[in-house]
Amino acid sequence: MSQDSVIHWEENSHPHTALWHSENGIVPHKKVVPADDAMTADDAYHLACEGTAILWKGDFQNARQLLQALVRRIDKPSKKSKRAGKRVDKSVDTAVKKTAKDIFNRHRLIQSQRARILGMLLIQCNTDHTISLRRAPDVTQACLEAYGSVSEPYVISLRELLGVISAHEWRKNGLPILADGDGEPIFVHPHYGVFSPVRGEYIELVCNAPLPKALDAESIAFDIGVGTGVLSIILAMRDVQNIVATDQDDRALACAKENIAFLKLGSQIEIVKANLFPKGKASLILCNPPWVPARPSSTLEHAVYDPDSQMLKGFLAGLKDHLLPQGEGWLILSDLAEHLELRTRQELLSWIEDAGLIVLGRIDTKPKHPKAFDDSDLLYFARAIEVTSLWRLKVI
Repeated sequence: MSQDSVIHWEENSHPHTALWHSENGIVPHKKVVPADDAMTADDAYHLACEGTAILWKGDFQNARQLLQALVRRIDKPSKKSKRAGKRVDKSVDTAVKKTAKDIFNRHRLIQSQRARILGMLLIQCNTDHTISLRRAPDVTQACLEAYGSVSEPYVISLRELLGVISAHEWRKNGLPILADGDGEPIFVHPHYGVFSPVRGEYIELVCNAPLPKALDAESIAFDIGVGTGVLSIILAMRDVQNIVATDQDDRALACAKENIAFLKLGSQIEIVKANLFPKGKASLILCNPPWVPARPSSTLEHAVYDPDSQMLKGFLAGLKDHLLPQGEGWLILSDLAEHLELRTRQELLSWIEDAGLIVLGRIDTKPKHPKAFDDSDLLYFARAIEVTSLWRLKVI
């Protein structure tokens, strides 16, 4: 936490200050008013919309209810947005394609405005990560996992704090990804700030795709962008003997190491901090890059949004120099960006060709996550026809 990131407010005619923390890089709010249980949801909503942050001094559970009330006021879907989300049939397909990028940009703007307003409700935490409010939960361990030790009290948004609490529950309980030979579920435990592998379709692709023959001679694989370690774990379960997994994010590296140690796979999987590729060559190199070429606005969005498809392009460009003879590169990618007019299929194919690669095959699957079936979602027209693919690539 930066010592020069300080938030100021006045309470009972006395000035107060505390460290300000925001994972998304939001600067300290200029206007801050203390409030308690007497504040109504309508008053809080008007203050937040006007750019005034609310430092909560009342009952903690009432603060959660107030946040939910703000959500209801923001998320009232208009008839216009619902109609836009239902445009999937062939008769309006051309019209949708002409406006897809505009709808996406509008969606991003709405999400940004929503996050700004909901981020206006603030909570102060003590140096030991406790909260001095009535009915406040014990968030000490959750905040330690997310932020580490701190030397001074700090203020964060309640929305971020609830994300920290939720991430702690994910980390504690784990997420089942597949079953072992006895049918028992295997879990990964995501850390705060590391994208949870909740979309099971890409995990199934890696479980079922035929392994390259080159692994019979040299059982070496690279996992580019390890995250929780889920794909490396799957390769290890499929008897790949030597896996080198890379990432640049320290939280991801710590998360993957913990998951791999918990499953006793350290003899097969090595974690390395690197920008894309480690040293050497492999028989199989796989990558599940962010799927949407747009600028992320939060820590977790880095797993979804990749400005100008930088990671995708870097992976394709580097494959030729890191694949062993007859080795394969596996690219796991959704075509959602194509339906949103953010990238074309021809662009993707040209990047593959320019990298000196050919497509050996492609395995497709349909998403099963809830948003793919939610016709009130503004991007439903694209999500409803989205396909996730595992591209099998080889050096020409």
